[in-house]
Amino acid sequence: MTRVKICGINDPIALDTAVGAGADWVGFVFFPPSPRYVTPQAAAALTQRLQSGPPRVGLFVEPTLAAIAEVLALVKLDVLQIYGAAGLFPAIESAFGLPLWRAVGVSTPADLPDSPLGAARVLIEAKPPAGATRPGGNATRFDWTMLQGWTPPAPWMLAGGLTPDNVADAIRQTGADAVDVSSGVESSKGVKDPALIEAFIAAAKGA
Repeated sequence: MTRVKICGINDPIALDTAVGAGADWVGFVFFPPSPRYVTPQAAAALTQRLQSGPPRVGLFVEPTLAAIAEVLALVKLDVLQIYGAAGLFPAIESAFGLPLWRAVGVSTPADLPDSPLGAARVLIEAKPPAGATRPGGNATRFDWTMLQGWTPPAPWMLAGGLTPDNVADAIRQTGADAVDVSSGVESSKGVKDPALIEAFIAAAKGA
């Protein structure tokens, strides 16, 4: 069964809905320019609702060790999802000992990774469009057919432009056994919609 990460959670209803609907990971964004940004204090309050439940993923963009340490001092995270150069990864792994996920933006088959890039899992998503102020898929999907014939070098996850309406087709086309969604389950930018969260998880797990 396909596993699902609901990313960009920033309110209790979204968190409770994701957990109740069977999300396999919940993600928190520690990148201030994002409309889904949560402060360490807010994330701590949210994660205190999780006495057990899915692993918590913290998303960081070009972070310093101090920035990650500041979050971890307040928030129990199980995974660090890093946007940044591969050179960051050894120091982060050494400092914190947590699994690292690396996001890889693709626009052609040549962009697909042939090594793990120092990560325990790679997220495959669209390259940010020209002029984007944030990394990531920016709600844009790429041509999923380019994944046909690709041999993943590590566990991987499909992201970028996924919605309740297209996630089942995306899984069928790509063979992804894990998917990541953020804006595709929102009623407006940064505002999660409980009904869309439930629909997305049901569609992904039923694919």
